[in-house]
Amino acid sequence: MNRPFLLGLTGSIGMGKSTTAKMFAEEGVPVWDADATVHALYARGGAAVPAIAEAFPGVVVDGAVDRARLREVLNGEKQALSLLESIVHPLTTASRMAFIKAHSDADLILLDIPLLFETGADKICDAVLVVSVPAEHQRARVLARGTMTESQLDLILDRQLPDAHKRARAHHVIETHTIEGTRAAVRQLIAEIRARHA
Repeated sequence: MNRPFLLGLTGSIGMGKSTTAKMFAEEGVPVWDADATVHALYARGGAAVPAIAEAFPGVVVDGAVDRARLREVLNGEKQALSLLESIVHPLTTASRMAFIKAHSDADLILLDIPLLFETGADKICDAVLVVSVPAEHQRARVLARGTMTESQLDLILDRQLPDAHKRARAHHVIETHTIEGTRAAVRQLIAEIRARHA
């Protein structure tokens, strides 16, 4: 049996990445979720908590990282993000490697990583899938959630590689206009990868 085919999934905020990842899981593909991993690292008893408490006094409350306080620190200090990444990235990498090893009998594994290109994680992937919609759809989707302002969205978009750059570097692009269309594209891509790497 060959090793699993590693498909990296990325896409800017509001592009339908979480929904698409869920569809892969529903088709029986093991999915490693970078965001969920970070949440676990920040939670009470999480592996990142002691180092973050030491690096950023006051951001750990009741044994867990207070994300709002951490965000304040990150917005206030230029070097803070690099320091945080030096703590979190090795732990997420270890989690990802352990997940791949645990699913070594799978033919395909999806790695759901928002900052796939930004962190260089695309280098370990056999192919990259980018999910995308036009910018006005993206903005409307995110603001409809009611969880952030336009200026907060702009701040996030500034930190992410532009959609056009991601599309240019992707092996596969799925337009996530509708649930039905996205699901059909996911099923087709899984079938293609399995046929090519059987």
